[in-house]
Amino acid sequence: MSILDQVKRRGGEPSRPGGAPAPAKPSIEPTPAPPPAPPISETPDSTAAASWSARLQAERSEAHAELKARIHEALIEELDAEQLTGQTGPNSQIRRAVELAAEERLILADAHVSRHDRQRLGSEIADEVLGFGPLEPLLRDTTVTEIMVNGHNRVFCERAGSVQLTDYRFRNDEHILHVVDKILRPLGRRLDESSPMVDARLPDGSRVNVIIPPLAVQGPSVTIRKFSRDLLETNDLIRLGTLTRQTVDFLAACVRTRLNILVAGGTGTGKTTLLNVLSDFIPARERLVSIEDPAELQIKHIDWVSLETRPPNLEGRGAITQRELVRNALRMRPDRIIVGECRGGEAFDMLQAMHTGHDGSLTTVHANTPRDALARVENMVMMAVDMPMQAVREQVASGINLLIQIARQQDGSRRVTHISDVVGMQGTIITLQDLFVFQHQGFGPDGSVQGALQATGLRPHFMDRLAQYGEHLPIETFLPQGGENEAAPVGARKSAS
Repeated sequence: MSILDQVKRRGGEPSRPGGAPAPAKPSIEPTPAPPPAPPISETPDSTAAASWSARLQAERSEAHAELKARIHEALIEELDAEQLTGQTGPNSQIRRAVELAAEERLILADAHVSRHDRQRLGSEIADEVLGFGPLEPLLRDTTVTEIMVNGHNRVFCERAGSVQLTDYRFRNDEHILHVVDKILRPLGRRLDESSPMVDARLPDGSRVNVIIPPLAVQGPSVTIRKFSRDLLETNDLIRLGTLTRQTVDFLAACVRTRLNILVAGGTGTGKTTLLNVLSDFIPARERLVSIEDPAELQIKHIDWVSLETRPPNLEGRGAITQRELVRNALRMRPDRIIVGECRGGEAFDMLQAMHTGHDGSLTTVHANTPRDALARVENMVMMAVDMPMQAVREQVASGINLLIQIARQQDGSRRVTHISDVVGMQGTIITLQDLFVFQHQGFGPDGSVQGALQATGLRPHFMDRLAQYGEHLPIETFLPQGGENEAAPVGARKSAS
């Protein structure tokens, strides 16, 4: 009889000692009672009492961890794959059956475990059996955006832009590797000393990176970028202060005008989110092809084809790179190409696409400033082809029209800090002019960053192109708040180096 059938027969409650018969395999030895607390003297030493309490708590946690491991192993021996087939979510029948079976064994193994602890341990055992162990509560928590395992006893998460140490723990490094194996096994991926790094994706789309010794000196390290089902939209970015209504209207006009846009920023600054928002402004009649490593974009477009790179197989063959996918995308009759992130030689192919009828394309790079972003693109192009620097810069200057810089602030918020117009070449230098710049205005009482994206007074050099596409922006769009009555002439404040 399966666990699910047993639970149904008992009416959904775990049996108690002296009640229903014990399970078929009661192989778990009872756990001895915890040691009694020391007698309290007439003048108790608060430090000694605190020390004893901490030691008792540590012993209890260790005993619970050992007990949980033994029950987990016993359940795995009893269960088979068919019993766990189907929906195993938080409120599923299968999960409840596993929780009740675990609680039943906890009662038999340790009569001193409280009801609250028994329910908690039963839930944790179900996480081990059906999911990814200590990671499961964090994966279910919708406020968590990233999970970082630095070692078996150091699990961090990011909430609202702030990284914090959690109470969740693995038993040891082998426990981490067991969970990693559950992630990789369905994907046919390998992780061992000959291949100590791997990228993967969870069933919900969350991105996983794992690195193990000898490269990870302090033990296996796991990083999970959670997949967000609730996409941030334009109004959300305005509410959060990432953009202003003024700059949203401007960027929407630039996308409709088919300008080539480069989004730059550091890790976790929101480049992909911003790319999703920008794609909303692309007319529905146009055909999009996106190339990513790994796929993260969630574009709400009817005529959209999503391509993803492929890593090498166990024999080290069969890899498909972003550069190959960009070349293939050119044969798919795209109106626009979106490269999730340029990391190498695909930057050259992307520029070629921008120059050959696929204007209006979008991509991102890792960079901390607009000037650094252009230098990164130059370096990536030179990785792909042997061209003189001057020729590379001319390609970059004529291919990219607009650059958006996004950064994470001290309070964890993401703000667009620059919207810069790539004007062209001045001698051997690519010339930029900042159209909008984030003006920092200090900190609020709660430590939040105060400030907003402000116009600099400069008008973009592509104003005529905007007009040709029927995009007539009011002159106030480019005027500083409370500032000049007229926009400064184009080129009055340029950035070159």
